[in-house]
Amino acid sequence: MSHIPARLRALTHSRAARVTGRAAGVAGEVLLVLSVPAAAYADSGVPMLAVNSLPIVIFNIQTWVMGILFAIATLFLILSGVFWATAGGDTAQVERAKSTFKNALIGYALAVLAPILLEIAKGIVGG
Repeated sequence: MSHIPARLRALTHSRAARVTGRAAGVAGEVLLVLSVPAAAYADSGVPMLAVNSLPIVIFNIQTWVMGILFAIATLFLILSGVFWATAGGDTAQVERAKSTFKNALIGYALAVLAPILLEIAKGIVGG
């Protein structure tokens, strides 16, 4: 406190200065309290929905189903090749490879036809 000049020290310690300082501090606190909730709960007036519309949801499901079907069909295709390569002349193993290859083709066909099948289902349901 010794570095503050005596005049300034007298001014800051006067009763009027303390009252004015408190009033300014209280006014600042009131403004801060009143402004924060208004900013935190501001309403833009436009309702924001978190979910998509039904056609978008159906399209997303269609995309996922097609991807899963393609992945499973590819797995069956790989297994078919492995079964065929490891058959070693065993007819049962060759038949198993052929059956797995047919399943892979059915999976690819379903993946390609999924959008058409979904449109048929939407037509039946009335969507």
